[in-house]
Amino acid sequence: MAADRIIVFFDLETTGLDTAVCDIIQLGAVCELQVFNVYTLPRRALTQSATQVTGFTVTPEGLFLRGRRKQTTSLLDALNAFLNFLRSFGRPVLLAAHNARRFDAPVLTRVLQQHSLLLEFQQVVTGFLDTFLLSKSLYPRLASYSQENLVRNFLGQFYNAHDAVEDARMLQELYNAWGPHPSKVLRSTFKATRVY
Repeated sequence: MAADRIIVFFDLETTGLDTAVCDIIQLGAVCELQVFNVYTLPRRALTQSATQVTGFTVTPEGLFLRGRRKQTTSLLDALNAFLNFLRSFGRPVLLAAHNARRFDAPVLTRVLQQHSLLLEFQQVVTGFLDTFLLSKSLYPRLASYSQENLVRNFLGQFYNAHDAVEDARMLQELYNAWGPHPSKVLRSTFKATRVY
């Protein structure tokens, strides 16, 4: 891992689990004490399971989280704001998410590509770190690799899971507690590529 690269932990809340079509509802990220959080009004309806897991609902009045209205921005503005947040570190960024390879990275790269922002993104982000793969590599005999279970096991905490900022914050704490060797991190890292 490049010594000048910084790790930014992020998470997405979406309208469902189909990476080819789901819309982003919340994009949250943390890097040390810096926090990024934005909500977008999805065009696509939330699946019933997404509503149950996240607590988000959409009505003609807007986006609500457990009955409380959230201020939203357009997806394009949200993506540009996220790029500005990532650029603010002035160093190459490694984006870390739990299950990045199967979910967060495909969704994020798809919407960046749809908004013609993938090239700009690739100029800032050198790749993705999948902490799900990293945790399996570091601790091969655990019963569960869900982030909630890992937080319970390693940090002894319960937290507000399925809130993008809280998920990102707890992932950063997990990573810091693990203190993984750079070679293990490298094996769980992949490039941000185009979606076809």
